[in-house]
Amino acid sequence: MKFRPCIDIHNGNVKQIVGGSLSDKNNYAVDNFVSEYDGAYYGKLYKSYGLTGGHIIILNPVGSEFYNADLEQAYSALSAFEGGLQIGGGINDENAAQFLEKASHVIVTSFVFKNGVVNFDNLNRLVKSVGKSRLVLDLSCRKRDGKYYVVTDRWQKFTDIEMNSQTLEMFSKYCDEFLIHAVDTEGKAKGIEPQIAKIMGEYCTIPSTYAGGISSFEDLDNLKELGKGKIDFTIGSALDIFGGNMNFEKVTVYGK
Repeated sequence: MKFRPCIDIHNGNVKQIVGGSLSDKNNYAVDNFVSEYDGAYYGKLYKSYGLTGGHIIILNPVGSEFYNADLEQAYSALSAFEGGLQIGGGINDENAAQFLEKASHVIVTSFVFKNGVVNFDNLNRLVKSVGKSRLVLDLSCRKRDGKYYVVTDRWQKFTDIEMNSQTLEMFSKYCDEFLIHAVDTEGKAKGIEPQIAKIMGEYCTIPSTYAGGISSFEDLDNLKELGKGKIDFTIGSALDIFGGNMNFEKVTVYGK
């Protein structure tokens, strides 16, 4: 159970947001924390602790007035920790290679899921372009009618893909890792989504990272139990480096 740090970038800043509040309209999100530091600062910090496998997420869409500023932040982080970080946000088969010059993996959701279903042509093109070993599929999900479904387009659109054993088994054939945000708890620091953690613990057969709601070491203990000790984790708003109460150094020790 490894700690995977994060760098979320929105409107040109490293920040932590309430995940479910994100909207492309007017580049809106409810901010929990806006850092005074740039992406390079966090890249250097994570490198100094040997925290490989963390992820950078660009939260503005391609075409946003802030997208280029987001890219600058992302590249500064990648340059500070070459080969140590993954990146997602606007990735497709044509631009992935440029990110992989400095990132270990690219993280993809929306390019693979179109109009609520899996676009296997896009998925296969992506695998052919970057290779299975450098691809992370983001299967972040939200609850609807008692079940969890993969959401896309910066967590704003539901797909028809239910989070279950069949989904995880199928997609594991195409990628090296999963990143799964429990979006309904993301950025709220009110505890994990136990059903998602349990599904991951039962059915994930490749390296997988849980994100969403972790606010205490008790939450980490619960995640370890539900995830059978094999699910990695990321913490955002609850970390003291992002204005929260959980000590960064203690978390790094827990997650080694």
